[in-house]
Parts: sequence; C-alpha cells; structure tokens
Amino acid sequence: MGANRVARKLIGEILVDMGVVTADQVQEALEIKRRKGGATGAVLVELGYCAERDVSTALAIQSGMKQVNLDEMELPPEVTGAIDALTARTYRVIPVAFENNRLTVAMGDPENFRTLDDLHFLLGFEVEGAVADPGSIQRALDKYYREGGASMEEVMGELENLDAQFFSPDDDADANLDLSDVRSMSESQPVKKLLNLVLLQAIRDKASDIHFEPFEDEFKMRYRIDGVLYEMVPPPRHIAMAVTSRIKVMANLDIAERRVPQDGRIELNVGGNPVDLRVSVLPTMFGESVVMRVLDRSQVSLDLNKVGMRDIDLAMFRDILDLPHGIVIVTGPTGSGKTTTLYSALRELNKVDTKIITTEDPVEYDIDGLIQIPINPDIGLTFASCLRSILRQDPDVILVGEMRDLETAEIAIHASLTGHLVFSTLHTNDAPTSVTRMLDMGIEPYMLTSTVEAIVAQRLVRRICMNCRSEFQPTEEMLMELNLTPDDVRGRTFFYGRGCEQCNNTGYRGRTAIFEIMRMDDELRTLIRSGTSSNVLRSEARRGGMRSLRESGLMNIYDGITTIEEVVRETIVEE
Repeated sequence: MGANRVARKLIGEILVDMGVVTADQVQEALEIKRRKGGATGAVLVELGYCAERDVSTALAIQSGMKQVNLDEMELPPEVTGAIDALTARTYRVIPVAFENNRLTVAMGDPENFRTLDDLHFLLGFEVEGAVADPGSIQRALDKYYREGGASMEEVMGELENLDAQFFSPDDDADANLDLSDVRSMSESQPVKKLLNLVLLQAIRDKASDIHFEPFEDEFKMRYRIDGVLYEMVPPPRHIAMAVTSRIKVMANLDIAERRVPQDGRIELNVGGNPVDLRVSVLPTMFGESVVMRVLDRSQVSLDLNKVGMRDIDLAMFRDILDLPHGIVIVTGPTGSGKTTTLYSALRELNKVDTKIITTEDPVEYDIDGLIQIPINPDIGLTFASCLRSILRQDPDVILVGEMRDLETAEIAIHASLTGHLVFSTLHTNDAPTSVTRMLDMGIEPYMLTSTVEAIVAQRLVRRICMNCRSEFQPTEEMLMELNLTPDDVRGRTFFYGRGCEQCNNTGYRGRTAIFEIMRMDDELRTLIRSGTSSNVLRSEARRGGMRSLRESGLMNIYDGITTIEEVVRETIVEE
C-alpha cells in the first residue's frame, strides 16, 4: 500500500522527500510550468535547483521502475542488436538487458507507457522499462546507434539468408503451406526489422501510403510522398508472404485467408504522436498486395488559414460558412485534400452554440465537440439511413461524407430546406461539372438551385522546397503547356527546386491546395433550371468572378509556391 502511495506522488513531492529541493523551489517551478509549459523536473533542472540524475531517481521512484546509469554501462552487441537504430532513435530508448525474450529498455519519460506497448508490438518481445536521465540516453544513442542506423541494404542481406522453401511463388507450393510455417517466418527478426524500418521511415518522410506489391519475379515496396510514388530497394521475392503475414498479424487480420480482400488498422504512437495505419489486403495473381494509408495526426493542420486559400477566397468561403442553411459541396478526385478542407471548416464552426454531426466512411480525424458516425454498409448503416437519424438529433451543421446516390442527395436537400447547413463531397473534375453530376443522379433542377449555395473544387500541388528554390527561365514549350506565350509572362519570375537533403533531392517539400469556388447567384440558378451545359455554366461563373483551378495554379506559379509541371499535371486546359 505504502509503495503504491509513493508511486502516485508528484515529482516535486518526491524530490522534496529526497532532500534535493525545497517546497518553495518546487512552487517556483510550478509557477513557471503554468506560464510556459514543460515538465516540473525539467524546470527545476533549468533553474539549477537539482541535477538530471536527481529527476531520473524521482521518476524511477514514482513509476516503480529501476534506475540505470547508462554512462557507467558497457552494453554488449547482443543487447544493443535487439533494437535497430531507427527504432531506438525514434522512440529514444536504449536496450540494457535482453534475456529469455524479455527486453529491458532505458527511457527518459517513464510516464510514456505507449512506448513500451509499441516496442512490444513492433519487436514481438516482452518489454519492460527502466529510467535513465535524457542526457545519458542521447549519449548512448550517439555511442551505440549511428545516425541513419542499419541501412535497408543490411536488412536485405539478412533477409536473403531466410529459408525460401516455404515461400515459393509456385501455386502447388502455395497450396501445401503449413500455417505454422507462415507464422514462424512472419515472426522472424529480419522480417520484423524490415517492416519496422519501412514503417518508421515512411512516417519520418511524411509518406501518405506504403505499397507492398508481389509480381512474378519481384516484390516491390513503394512510398507515396506528396502525391508521387517512389520505389524503395525491393526485398527478396521469396519473403513476400512472410512480410504480408506479419502485416496481417499486426492489423489483427486472418493470415490463413489469402483468397479474399481484408481491411484492418494498426495504431502506433511515434515520437508522442498518434499514427493510424489503415491496412488494405487484396489477393492478386502472384500473392497478396498490401497498401497501408498513413494517417499521422501530428502532420495535419486543420486550420482554414493553412489549407492554401488566398485571402479573397478565404473571405468568400467564410461568408459561405456563416449561412444559416444550404448545401456546400467540396469536389475533386481522391487524395485532393477535400477532407482536410471540410474538417478545417467544421473546426471553425465548432463552437458551444453549434451542434455538428458528421457521417463518414471512415472517420479519419476525431475532433472534440463533433458527433462523428462511421458508416457501416454491412449492417445497413449507409449515408442515407444515418442521415435520417441525424435529423432527429437536433443538429445545426451536418457533414455527409459523400453524396453517392439519389437517396442520400434527397435527404441532404431535405435537411437543407429544414434549416440545416449541410457539407458533402463529390468526385468530379471541377465545380460546374458537379451540377451536371447531381442532375444525372436524378435531382430535380429546382431542388438543386434552391439548396446548393456553393461548390468548391480543389487539387493538391507540391510546394517548391524553400531551401533549394532557384529562379529559371521557362522554355516556349513549357509555356505552351499552360496556353501562354512569352509576351504573357514578360516580367514574371519562375522558380523550381534544384533538390537538396531537406527535400530528398526532389525539389519539392509539402503540398498546398488550389481552389475554384463557384458561388451560386440568380444567373447561374436560371441557367441550371433551363438545363444548360457545364461549359455555359463555367463561362457564366467566370464572368461572375470565379477563378478556375488553372488560374489559381498560375497565381501559385507566379508567387514562387509551385512549378509549371505541377499545375499542368493537376489542372486541365480551359476551353
């Protein structure tokens, strides 16, 4: 009982009990912590009232973990080899003992129990913690794990030695596989090491997707970074099933079932940030293809000021958000940033006096204050059925993840007519063609014109890396791709990224959105009711002040934000 009570004591109290600091010094540190943030122990060290080692001792007492002095230890290779360099540096831990499949790691923050859970999950060992001061952990990382750590080539060398007999791509061999063999191969250290390296590298490089693709003679691995796929060093073909099975184990999927698609998720906590990996497994001719969507919540800024809208667009969009009712549609292909724009809008509307309910497939980011419902068609929970129930929950604002059919669209229209502001998405090329798409669904023109207030089309373009951005003079051929002549751009400055370490020699770093906002007015409504084409709607909208996607892209080129190639790739030539 006494030990538990001590363990629950605050760090300041423990340090006072140890006779290291006084109660007044702790109060001073707490006051600074309230103003500036940080940990009590770190503030006391900064003030010079105690040493890091004293804080480590107090943390060890508080957490019930043993304390280790890394500076006085010489760790053998069999212990340090239990964790690869990238994992050690990412989680800031040092292995200090490894016996009977039980690993003890020294960590600076014993409160971070998710670190121990993640290491157990990634490494497959029983993992327990010990406390060391942060300075000694950094010194040990520099001593035992050089920056960069085990390269992909080293891991590939280990994989080459794995027994290939169970992993022949031949159909006959595949049919006779023993499940225990598959499981044991997937649990082997080289396979785990490869996957940990791939996952942590992808998260560090801000990849949005990781692809594992089996072909007849090779097993490809690719990352998608800023919308572009990059190929990695391919692992040996015979370990494809071992890697796939390991991913399925991590995502709680059935490793025995290889004939039907499966979906799952993996939750990690990397560097204190929650990372959600959505796993999709698809059977192909040569084995299972796996794609992992990386949702790193720390990398997403749900702020309307940061999505890429120009001041004039932002002012117009905020006017739309102030409407008491109506439908606002955000359109664009998959991966064009629609979800980020909508969440940013909802976050701005998320106030005490506003009830917001969303129905999504799936819920990508959980936000306090929003009622978020994941749809599940398998049990009949569709957008349409969900939306009917939502209307009985007295909402002010509703988000329908996607307007997929007439039934969903009709309920959204009904919601709008009964005084709700409704947001939704469509998959069309631009704002005017969204009107045609909705009419094709079977929505009556008069219903559309009386409810839809605005359609926002968007695309994502890569940003030029600011570290290696350089001026250049575009050729006539490059200008022709944008329907421009040298006279059109006289006096304009163009930029590109030369490529540097910060941008992995791509010349780009990060992405921004370009927008086309079509605000409904009387002229547009009249044209829609008369059944006019999307080309006529586009011309009228531009006369009314709408800036097209191509024009928004050009402005970003002139501002030195993106390149000609990016805008050509993401927008179409205007008629």
